[in-house]
Amino acid sequence: MSVEENKLLVRRFYEEVVSTGNLESIEHFISPEYVEVQDGKRHAAGTEGAKAHIIGVRETYPDLRVTVERQIAEGEWVVSLIIARGTHKGSWLGMKPTDKPVTFTGVNVDRVVNGRIVEHGGAANLLFPLLEVGAVRVVGEDV
Repeated sequence: MSVEENKLLVRRFYEEVVSTGNLESIEHFISPEYVEVQDGKRHAAGTEGAKAHIIGVRETYPDLRVTVERQIAEGEWVVSLIIARGTHKGSWLGMKPTDKPVTFTGVNVDRVVNGRIVEHGGAANLLFPLLEVGAVRVVGEDV
């Protein structure tokens, strides 16, 4: 696949699967050999692990929408700047639901091989959503 085809595949995954929770077509996007990388450690997840992750996120944010703002790619690698928006309706990091809207940005790094995502990692700015739901506050801030 070309770099542009890889970018489109990743974009479509975020828009058609993650943003809708429609897992019926996940096999078109995620490889059975799919791994997630967190803090430099590789975790075998496969298609079922990817499904479980999306289900978990959507239980917390049932109206989650992920927008791909920009992408750059080189070879198998696609980097996407995303904005995620949703309402905190489920338990998150041990916090009870607040019914508050949250927005956060993230940078996702996906590797595409043979037309499917085989690796995913990245980073998200979770400070602002934690502030938005009241889980943390700025020291010295009047409340």
